Amino acid sequence: QVQLVESGGGLVQAGGSLRLSCAASGGTFRFYGKGWFRQVPGKEREFVAAMHWDGSDIRYADSVKGRFTISSDNAKNTVYLQMNSLKPEDTAVYYCASRKNPFGRTITTAQTDFGSWGQGTQVTVSS
Repeated sequence: QVQLVESGGGLVQAGGSLRLSCAASGGTFRFYGKGWFRQVPGKEREFVAAMHWDGSDIRYADSVKGRFTISSDNAKNTVYLQMNSLKPEDTAVYYCASRKNPFGRTITTAQTDFGSWGQGTQVTVSS
């Protein structure tokens, strides 16, 4: 089982940028599909971005497309979420996740397909 730890959250003004990092340990992270999700208190956790384990496919939620970029560094066992042009509505706790099983044939954005989750990092965007 992969253990995940997010970092990089914080307070930023609207229009600013942040880069979230998610460091993995305890497994061969590079062979697992990866995802970022976010949750606002009182609302369901929602999909933000996902990457196929081999990097061949990437998906984004419509609300972040063109502003956020998911990437990974296999040598560092780390996945990133670069967030640009941030808006107040991006305020949430952001979670990284890895799929339950390695070598997934297709990309997924469904939370139920992800088995390991980080503890979350708070992102607050002020107007």
